[in-house]
Amino acid sequence: MSKVQTSMGWRDYLASDTITSSRQATLQRIYWGVRGFLANPLAVFGLAVVMLLAIMAIFAPWVATHDPLSQNLSGALQPPSAENWFGTDEFGRDIYSRIVFGSRISLYIVLLVSVIVAPIGLLIGMAAGYFGGWTDRVLMRITDIFLSFPSLILALAFAAALGPGIENAVIAIALTAWPPIARLARAETLTTRAADYIAAAQVSGASSPRILLAHILPICIPSVVVRTTLNMSGIMLTAAGLGFLGLGAQPPSPEWGAMTSAGRRFMIDSWWVVTMPGTAILLVALAFNLFGDGLRDMLDPRQAR
Repeated sequence: MSKVQTSMGWRDYLASDTITSSRQATLQRIYWGVRGFLANPLAVFGLAVVMLLAIMAIFAPWVATHDPLSQNLSGALQPPSAENWFGTDEFGRDIYSRIVFGSRISLYIVLLVSVIVAPIGLLIGMAAGYFGGWTDRVLMRITDIFLSFPSLILALAFAAALGPGIENAVIAIALTAWPPIARLARAETLTTRAADYIAAAQVSGASSPRILLAHILPICIPSVVVRTTLNMSGIMLTAAGLGFLGLGAQPPSPEWGAMTSAGRRFMIDSWWVVTMPGTAILLVALAFNLFGDGLRDMLDPRQAR
C-alpha cells in the first residue's frame, strides 16, 4: 500500500481517482468535440461569420465609414465606389454604414429572443415530459396550437396586434419560437425519466424540482443549446420579414429588412440598394445554420467519433 493510500484511506483514494477519471473523460470529450468541429469547414465558416457579426455590432462606430442616418440628396442612388463601398440609397445614405449599424439591431433581436424562448421552452418541455398525465396533455396541446400556424404568419398577427417597434417585434417572435424547444425538451425528458438513476433519486426521497434541476436539466441543455442556435436563423429571417412589412424597426433605423423593403422600388436601376442588405440577411442566416449544425455534431454524445 502506498503512502498516499495509507494517509487518505482506501475510500478517499478511490473517490479521488474516480473524480480524476471523470475529469479526464470530460476533457477528452471536449477535445474530440472541438477537434471534430474544427475539421468541419462549413461549421468554422459559420462561426467566423457569426463572430464577425458580433465584432461589427460592438465596434460599429469605428467600422462604419459614414453616419448611417446622414442624408445627402445630391449623392442619392450612387453605385458602389471607393467613397461608398456598397453605394448609397434614395436619400444618399451610405449603405455599408447602415448595414454595419443594422447588425446591432439584428443581433439584439436574435439574442434577446433566444434568451427569452430557451428557458420557457425548456421548462414547459421538462414539466410535460416528467409529470405526464394532464400536465403533459395540456402543455402539449397548447404547443400544438402554436405549431399548427406558420411561425411568420403567427408573428405577423402578434406584431400587428402589438404595434410596430423593435420591442413588440421581439415579443411577437418570442411567442412563436418556443414550441420547437419545448418539444425537444419533452422528448429528452421522456428518455431520461426512465433511467435507473432517476428511479434511485425518487426512492431516496429527492423532490421533483431537485430531480428536474439536478438530473434532467443537464441532459436537456446541450440539445436545447443546439436547437436555439439553429433557431437563430429563423428568428433573424422572421425579424427581417417584420421589418420588410413595416412591423419591426421603424425608419430611419438601419434594420436590414426595412432597408430591403425600401430598396425594392429601385431594384431595376439601382440593384445595390436591395442587394446589399438582402445579401447580409442571407449570409448571416446561413452562418447560423452552419454553426448550429457543427455545434450539434460536437455536443451530441450519440455522434460516433
